[in-house]
Amino acid sequence: MEKEITRTKSCSNSPDSERQFTVLLSATRRGARLGRLLATEQLRSWGLPLDTATLVIAELASNAALHGRVQGRDFRLSLSVVDADTLRIEVTDARVDRVPARRRPDSPTGAESGYGLLLVEELAERWGVSQPTSLSKTVWAECALYRSC
Repeated sequence: MEKEITRTKSCSNSPDSERQFTVLLSATRRGARLGRLLATEQLRSWGLPLDTATLVIAELASNAALHGRVQGRDFRLSLSVVDADTLRIEVTDARVDRVPARRRPDSPTGAESGYGLLLVEELAERWGVSQPTSLSKTVWAECALYRSC
């Protein structure tokens, strides 16, 4: 299932150390689940808080598998610690024609699903979509590592 895992990590004792993790996964529900599990273990190995990040990772990976899937193409999940107190989560998929949009919580559609990005918007400090290329788009979110709720 997983085709490539890249771990780049400097000495975690240094506050300025760069911590990165990237994994290429099949664009399936199973791939999304595996991505969430691998990312959670990576965060744990870095000694970082899990709750908020795990929820955001799960939502973005699930969206890549369900809405960003292109037959025969994978999605990439990347984590990086920036500015020592921010976790950047990036999910890149091959479906460039479907860019996620914010849905209003009071939307009259009556749908039981489709509200995951509202969760991401609440939990993340900020999120967005990098300008799609002809081959991929990246949905990203940045979470504060040590905020008090």
